[in-house]
Amino acid sequence: MNFGTPFSPPSPDQISNDIERAFAEDIGAGDATADLLGADAHGRAELTCRDDAVLAGSAWFDACFQRLDPSVHIEWRLQDGQRATAGAVICRLSGQARALVTAERSALNFLQLLSGTATVTSSHVGAIAGTAARILDTRKTVPGLRLAQKYAVRCGGGHNQRMGLYDAILIKENHIIAAGSLAAAVQSARQKHPDLPLEVEVETLAELALALETDVDRIMLDNFDPPQMTEAVRITAGRVPLEASGNVDLQTIGAIARTGVDFISVGALTKHVHAVDFSLRLQLS
Repeated sequence: MNFGTPFSPPSPDQISNDIERAFAEDIGAGDATADLLGADAHGRAELTCRDDAVLAGSAWFDACFQRLDPSVHIEWRLQDGQRATAGAVICRLSGQARALVTAERSALNFLQLLSGTATVTSSHVGAIAGTAARILDTRKTVPGLRLAQKYAVRCGGGHNQRMGLYDAILIKENHIIAAGSLAAAVQSARQKHPDLPLEVEVETLAELALALETDVDRIMLDNFDPPQMTEAVRITAGRVPLEASGNVDLQTIGAIARTGVDFISVGALTKHVHAVDFSLRLQLS
């Protein structure tokens, strides 16, 4: 059973919806400053990346300019998922000058956020190289941009967890309290949603033992330290995939991966993102 929704690349309609929201808040009734340029002015622009980064979000970048100038020409030197070095020219554009300056900020906002997500994901993936663990994202995303950020996680070499509360079940402490016991919570979930993947969160080795007696697809080890994780892996003996969660960063993730857990979920991939610095310079032609 696959855990969560299989994620395909975002559709043009989904990207368009993101663009429309961005333009509504940035352009509103119109770009007053762009009126300084002649209506027939044509421009060329060059996009430079000022950081070492993994590129993500080119489709959103393109859609911003194409929304205002369908005839704009964009020539990319890198594709999403490829690494850019500081100072590298990423793409060149040509089109209506007004469209280029009006769409610039929204296009860069998408590119800097999604490339930031891809870059930090790549760093975490690199930190566990040589182990069998896989990096997962979480639901700690920018509101309205979850699909975009989860796409960026894939560009950085990570894997997607569930999309939302509807495509998989994660039973946590409060659910167990409400149900009366871990076993009762799992049984109720299976009865009500038999086709959904089911994961249960445990906080101790004793709770792990209880979870192993139930019908679950994955067990999350919440805030276990590496020795506890190692013991959890030994006890589980491959019967159920184990996911480590909590207190995960670039300093701790290597030790976590070496315990033998199957997955490591990292909220920081989409929550604590350092935007990549891009610069777009315009020339009239």
